[in-house]
Amino acid sequence: MPPDHSRADRSRDADGRALNDRPRDGLGRPLPPGAAGVPRQPEGIRRTPAETLYVAQTLLDDRKPFHAHDVFEDQWKQTTGPERDLWRALAQLAVGITHAARGNIRGAVAVLERAATNLGPYAARPPHQIAVPQLCDWARASAAGLDAESTTPCWLDVPRMCAS
Repeated sequence: MPPDHSRADRSRDADGRALNDRPRDGLGRPLPPGAAGVPRQPEGIRRTPAETLYVAQTLLDDRKPFHAHDVFEDQWKQTTGPERDLWRALAQLAVGITHAARGNIRGAVAVLERAATNLGPYAARPPHQIAVPQLCDWARASAAGLDAESTTPCWLDVPRMCAS
């Protein structure tokens, strides 16, 4: 039986696809409808790599890694060619921070390790002044320093995306 798209309890686009307009907290967790949440990052924004890095770093500094992930994800989805996996790895880095802050330490460890692995190929020649070797080291050290059996939320020191 096909899904029922006639439900009035969910906003939908012109094609009937559900919109993700539910309010969310700073870590991207859904809040009850009508609650005051943190504004979401608009989807599909075209930014230069420098703009993407600036916006994402600002969100990370403001303890909004879920929202930084959205910014990196936009760049990842809009990029073709050899840098596509770089943006995906940066999105994974933000997801790892989100998991740690939410208390999903096992998830944080797994995603931070994956991010470090996926950033690795860019370490020798980092594009856009991205601090790739330092980010790889940070992700591995952060993953190693987390207790994978813990469920206690923790904030990791937010890394700098670009070399200063």
